[in-house]
Amino acid sequence: MRLKKDLGKRIQALRKSKKITQERLAELINIDPKSVSKIENGNSYPSPDTLNAIANALGVEVYELFIFKEQIPYDKMKEKIISALDDDKKTLYLYQMLLGV
Repeated sequence: MRLKKDLGKRIQALRKSKKITQERLAELINIDPKSVSKIENGNSYPSPDTLNAIANALGVEVYELFIFKEQIPYDKMKEKIISALDDDKKTLYLYQMLLGV
């Protein structure tokens, strides 16, 4: 049931970042505020229609609701990629990834 918990936390984090209350989100997506609470607490899965409505209300694509890991800043990404170029195997792997091989 990890997916329910992670999805709920993600929806809650996005909602809070937009400064939207649970009650307001419920109004926007036309469901009961208790249902929003159940979704955010990981006690209930939203239906596909509700997922779509939540994404629209939060101004994100549906797939973004399922991005659970913290986003890595670009500077850190660049630093890790550049340091990986010192290793021949990692360089080959990165090159293959770029080519889609």
